[in-house]
Amino acid sequence: MKILYLDIFSGIAGDMFIAALLDLGVDAAKLERELKKLKLDGYHLHISRGQKSAIAGVKFDVHLAHDHEHDHGHTHHNEHEHDHHHHDHGHDEQRNFAEIKQIIARSKLSAWVKQKSIAVFQRIADAEGKIHGLPPNEVHFHEVGAVDSIVDIVGAAIALELLGKPLVFASPVVEGTGWIDCAHGKFPVPAPATLAILGARKIPISQCDEPHELVTPTGAALLAEFVESFGAMNNLVAEKIGFGLGTRENVTRPNVLRAVLGMQSKVQSPKSKAPSVSQPSTGLDWETDLIAVLETNLDDCPGEILGAFVETALDAGALDVFHTLIQMKKSRPGALLTVLCAETEADKFSELILRETTSFGVRRTIAERRKLRREFSVVKTAFGKVTVKIGKLGGKVVQATPEFESAKRLAAKKNVPVKLIYAAAVQAAKSLK
Repeated sequence: MKILYLDIFSGIAGDMFIAALLDLGVDAAKLERELKKLKLDGYHLHISRGQKSAIAGVKFDVHLAHDHEHDHGHTHHNEHEHDHHHHDHGHDEQRNFAEIKQIIARSKLSAWVKQKSIAVFQRIADAEGKIHGLPPNEVHFHEVGAVDSIVDIVGAAIALELLGKPLVFASPVVEGTGWIDCAHGKFPVPAPATLAILGARKIPISQCDEPHELVTPTGAALLAEFVESFGAMNNLVAEKIGFGLGTRENVTRPNVLRAVLGMQSKVQSPKSKAPSVSQPSTGLDWETDLIAVLETNLDDCPGEILGAFVETALDAGALDVFHTLIQMKKSRPGALLTVLCAETEADKFSELILRETTSFGVRRTIAERRKLRREFSVVKTAFGKVTVKIGKLGGKVVQATPEFESAKRLAAKKNVPVKLIYAAAVQAAKSLK
């Protein structure tokens, strides 16, 4: 699995994160096309190549239609996301978390992008709610609810999806010092929301002598939602390096976010709890990753509930869900329910099991996987074209399986049994091996 390592020596803001991913090769036109699905107007994107302290990278700006005086080099959205009076965005100023959730939920964005964007906003709403004594849904987002910040947060999730949803790691969080303008005067860095967001996920923060804010609340929420663990690079093979440029001229370090896309040369994730596996290098080019395996034994769960849970968990992004018939205490028949998910989502799915089934407890194991490198190809059959999933090992095709949904669509179009098309696709796929 691909790894994205965020080197946040100079902090992180939403715009810098997107800019770094664009520099890594995310297609700007595709990003813009996806963002249009939000049906938000009053802004346009400005993406340019530039330099910061002689480092070449990408600058990403959201320009607001009524913000002409800031049209080139407007800085407010990554320096003052929490600054409630800094710019008047008219109606936008009043958007609360419930409304933002609606805007995202009713869009035609992918399920993953919707879920992740709302989760990032949820982290900010929870923090701001605690600070201002409000329920999260009623938190008025002010600057963060303004168009530019919705674009930053949703854009970040889209960019990650376009990058292939890599596993994200980051260096330890470093913040500057000094003061920021808030609704009621000045407040010391880190901003209250930034500190609360990182604290909620137990992410440590250290300050350095840069006399500015380095980590914005949006930057903190992106880290809290997406990063598996924080620490130094660990056996990282850098395949691509991107630089996202900030707006400010910093004193002690260039205002850039360095993002490294690559692979790990050994099994273990940085700082992962998995035992270190000492293995001779096999020279095989399979992919390795770590996943959580969640299990629970159920002897009183109706089949309908179990069936519904499988669908719910898969819709929520589980990698796989299945149940096995087992014999339990007192020779009772029961089911072993197993959920495979990303290591970072183990808590989410443990909670789902406890809420949605009759389980009283969930066992958790972290497991290593070895996976064939996957590609997709199209084969021609007598009925038409069918997509085939190819698995390679050592550069050779060892698996070639027709994609059932592709065969099913063609069967409906040609009005023939799907088994005929599937069989023809299996035959045609043999030529790929």
